[in-house]
Amino acid sequence: MDWAASFSILMQTSVLRYIMLGAVFSIAIAAAAVLCSILLGSVLALVRNYCNGKTRPFKWIATAYIELFRNTPLLLWIFVCLVVCPCPEFLSRQMLGLSSVEVRILFRAFVALVLFTSSVIAEIIRGGLNSIAKGQFEAAHSQGFGTVQTMVYIILPQAYRAVVPTLLSQVITTIKDSSYLANVAVIELMSRVRRVLATSNVYNGVGTQLISDVFVLFGLAFLIYFAINFTLSCIVRSMQNRKPRQAARRQVRPATEP
Repeated sequence: MDWAASFSILMQTSVLRYIMLGAVFSIAIAAAAVLCSILLGSVLALVRNYCNGKTRPFKWIATAYIELFRNTPLLLWIFVCLVVCPCPEFLSRQMLGLSSVEVRILFRAFVALVLFTSSVIAEIIRGGLNSIAKGQFEAAHSQGFGTVQTMVYIILPQAYRAVVPTLLSQVITTIKDSSYLANVAVIELMSRVRRVLATSNVYNGVGTQLISDVFVLFGLAFLIYFAINFTLSCIVRSMQNRKPRQAARRQVRPATEP
């Protein structure tokens, strides 16, 4: 192993920019997937929790959706979506430096990521909804709020605040799950690392691929993922620690006020 030759790959500005751009794309894909999943997951959570009586079939559909996607592997759905998921016509062109075929593949893989993540987030949000006291609904109705207004203005904001740390934890998981896209797409971090590794003999100055190239390039991917997710983990821990302190202040303040 020639470590100096392998580390020289990272000295190539074009290679490092190519890999770091993949990290940016991974974060962007994960963020977009989480945002779409929060919207879809919120609908699923509301339907599963509150659809009763004549609307009970919608509850069954939401429950089946959540349990189906949450209890099966993401990679399975990526391959299923590659085969059966339709693609909008406007995506049949070059975008983001990708060919039209690669754009369609990326879109289908993204859809699979949203379908899978939304089922997990639906259960997270449902936990927040279950933490809201039933008296909140009665108070809202007594003030003239309709069902939709009650959900939008009173229930959902409280539910979201209650599950923010858990949602951020799911963001971490989604960033890691985006590496599954390396099996089909060429835009995210792991796929770009693999492409550089496949041509590492061009960049290491030796003219042949070295075992140390594998350690150096995948080690860089490890450090990037760790830096992103450890930062988010610190934010989650900070928010979780802040909640007990805020609750303690609210309890102490009335006792200390004259």
